Amino acid sequence: MRAELITIGDEILIGQIVNTNAVFLAKALHGIGVEVVQISAISDDKNAITTALDQALARADIVLMTGGLGPTNDDITKHTLTDYFEDSLVWYPDILTHIEELFKKYVVTPISNLNREQAHLPQNARIFKNEYGTAPAMWFEKDNQVVVSLPGVPYEMKALITSAIIPALQTRFERPFLLQKTIMTYGLGESVIAERIADWESQLPPPMKLAYLPSLGRVRLRLSSKGQNENEVRATIDHQISLLRPLIEDIYYGEDEDQPIELLIGQKLATTQKTLALAESCTGGALAARITAHAGVSSFFKGSAVTYATAAKTDFLGVSEQLINTHGVVSAAVAEAMALGAQQHFKSDYALATTGNAGPTAGDPQEEVGVVYIAWATPTAVFSERFVMGNHRERVIQKTVNKAFECLYHALE
Repeated sequence: MRAELITIGDEILIGQIVNTNAVFLAKALHGIGVEVVQISAISDDKNAITTALDQALARADIVLMTGGLGPTNDDITKHTLTDYFEDSLVWYPDILTHIEELFKKYVVTPISNLNREQAHLPQNARIFKNEYGTAPAMWFEKDNQVVVSLPGVPYEMKALITSAIIPALQTRFERPFLLQKTIMTYGLGESVIAERIADWESQLPPPMKLAYLPSLGRVRLRLSSKGQNENEVRATIDHQISLLRPLIEDIYYGEDEDQPIELLIGQKLATTQKTLALAESCTGGALAARITAHAGVSSFFKGSAVTYATAAKTDFLGVSEQLINTHGVVSAAVAEAMALGAQQHFKSDYALATTGNAGPTAGDPQEEVGVVYIAWATPTAVFSERFVMGNHRERVIQKTVNKAFECLYHALE
């Protein structure tokens, strides 16, 4: 079963926004055993839409489109699809009532005829009410192929996909069972890992595939397979992972890409009823952002101090000026003092600190651009390590975040 994704909107084409809808849709389809063969972005133009549809339907059984369903005159997707499928527009009273109720409850400005027009929909399409917006989803069928047009607003689209479209696709099509498991590794690059597991990888049975997904400081190993028998697919993948684990035990951080390392850290802290605080300089709050992106962290996370300026390190964390003058602000001694200061200020069991020269120039001339010190304080001691993260600012910051979490994870063992 093959699918294609089409995103409609000039805002995507000019780089004004990122196409997060395609990412979500691809994952949702993959989760029910549908292979996405192509993703494209096009202008809200009749010729562009019809051409994209012609090409997509030559390749795929399912086409999911997002965007172009707004109430303004430049949103022409609904009319284009109506013509494409030789349909005509009729009024849907329940959709109109829903739109009017949304305006009464949530919109200050009066409802206009343009808003009401969104209840004027293709007669032969299957219509799915948009609980969170005014543009419903439209489901068209022709020659055993399905085209679904969805609103482009991400939270509206996601709700429709989760509650309506995915269940409808599961009912409509028979699909093979598709399974993927992602193994998280930290500390080695993909080429080193590939050499280490080459013999194991070479004997993977078809149709099983291994993909290397590198990111700064970490590599995800995604193992995927499919078949008609779910139990057989699961058993085969589990067996291969059992053979792989001993080869990467020193860099293994768990399975499933939805379990990032900061979530694993949180689980360890919550289980042991320990707490964590952060003191960030060169990472500028990026550690805290990763931690607090997950629900329930208040059970272990005490707080974070972004002590970017030298004065903030001395005033808030109590790092002594003499220590900074002697060793430099980018140093093991200062990193350790920051960790201890955060641990004391927030009264936490553990603390993690970063200080470094992220670039493009060196804030501390005693160390070159890319040098970072990471320190972690435990209930009984404090440790630090020096790293050279490269010369690109974003790369330095992201590698520091990943390495800092790696250091803390080991400290919790």
